[in-house]
Amino acid sequence: MPAYVVVDLEIIDSERFEGYKQLVPATIEKYGGRYLARGGKVETLEGAWAPKRFVLLEFPSADRAKAWYDSVEYAEAKALRQSCTRSRIIVVEGI
Repeated sequence: MPAYVVVDLEIIDSERFEGYKQLVPATIEKYGGRYLARGGKVETLEGAWAPKRFVLLEFPSADRAKAWYDSVEYAEAKALRQSCTRSRIIVVEGI
């Protein structure tokens, strides 16, 4: 079943984040993932959750999503992201 990686981040160094944006797409694709939403306008309809930047990725399974997240291919990009953002990331199985 498909799985979704939900990313809520606050960019604290936009110049370095631009480098991250260049590195990450190929790593996602290698693990069968694809962007469903990437940095578009976010509007809160209920509650207090108001992500500054929202990304939604789809993978063929939770195992593939976690394999991407823990992969050697993503390691450099992940370290860069962690140094220039405050990130909250979850994986959720689809139906």
